[in-house]
Amino acid sequence: QVQLVESGGGLVQAGGSLRLSCGASGNIFSANTMGWYRQAPGKQREVVAVIDPDDKITYAQSVRGRFINSRGYAGPTVYFDMTDLRPDDTGIYFCNYITGTNDYWGQGTQVTVSY
Repeated sequence: QVQLVESGGGLVQAGGSLRLSCGASGNIFSANTMGWYRQAPGKQREVVAVIDPDDKITYAQSVRGRFINSRGYAGPTVYFDMTDLRPDDTGIYFCNYITGTNDYWGQGTQVTVSY
């Protein structure tokens, strides 16, 4: 089992910035894919950014150039630096961890961007 703990969500005005963090613990493997998904009210969960075992990062087009996904140096941690936030970035952001055929999710952290 793997446990994911997210932090860093909150309320911010449009144009502002936030940093999300996600730490993984438990049965960790060095080869893993970690990423961020978000779910806006009334919408399906969508992928926002994913970093693969080779540290290749893929971003959703809507956040490209504004958000940066990176790995931490101490343990299986990912950071999500979000800048120039927009109201349509509002949603619950979930951390995801995949290793082999196992797929784990964090509890989610709320990000609200006001006008």
